Amino acid sequence: MNADALSASLIETQAGAYGVPGVVQLTMNRPDAFNALSESLLDALQDALNALAVSQARVVVIAGAGRAFCAGHDLKEMRAAPSLTYYQALFARCTKLMMTIQRLPQPVIARVHGIATAAGCQLVAMCDLAVASDTARFAVSGVNLGLFCATPSVPLSRNLSRKAALEMLLTGDFIDAAEAKQQGLVNRVVPADSLDAEVTRLAVSICAKPVEAVTAGKGLFYRQVEMGIEAAYQLAGQTMACNMMDGSALEGVQAFIDKRPPDWKR
Repeated sequence: MNADALSASLIETQAGAYGVPGVVQLTMNRPDAFNALSESLLDALQDALNALAVSQARVVVIAGAGRAFCAGHDLKEMRAAPSLTYYQALFARCTKLMMTIQRLPQPVIARVHGIATAAGCQLVAMCDLAVASDTARFAVSGVNLGLFCATPSVPLSRNLSRKAALEMLLTGDFIDAAEAKQQGLVNRVVPADSLDAEVTRLAVSICAKPVEAVTAGKGLFYRQVEMGIEAAYQLAGQTMACNMMDGSALEGVQAFIDKRPPDWKR
């Protein structure tokens, strides 16, 4: 199997997902391995996201085939040829993927069912939004194997409070979907048979907004959150001023004044 065929088999790409134009779902397709992030799957997901970054997609959904969202790194593959150089390269590759999600122009929604563990939990935390089945479970369980989940701790500590994140990292214990929502790891929790409908509602709401505002807003959000408050306000003010000069914002404000729906050209 050549590289393109392998990528296609590991990531199923569905344009117009859920019957919504502009929504693209990427489904990790290693169901027998609980969608563990092998090197090949990391590469396939990276390639798919790179392609979407320059596409007309409005919303990206990341999902998992089979019984789970993602069980983290492929431990058998990691153990096969241990060396410091190999592990450094592997985690650098994973970090590149996670940062690609954050830098993607489109909002990215994690569609979570089953388990999301270790790097799988990291993947949920790095997505902009997350919708989970009420039977989903989350853990950063590397510590149970003698390996602290250092890279997952980066987005986890930016989603949860410090104490909640450290409890997960130091115990390796699972939390259920309800607690994940309470702690801020996911946005919405619904029964399993309503998962697709809830992802659709969220995607439709985003797609109804002007693409310029959504793209600029996502970029601004992540830049300012790492800044001091004064620098964040300066950047936010400049971004908002530029956004206000965009035709979609001018139309939206005028429509509000005229008490009519905005006529956004999409």
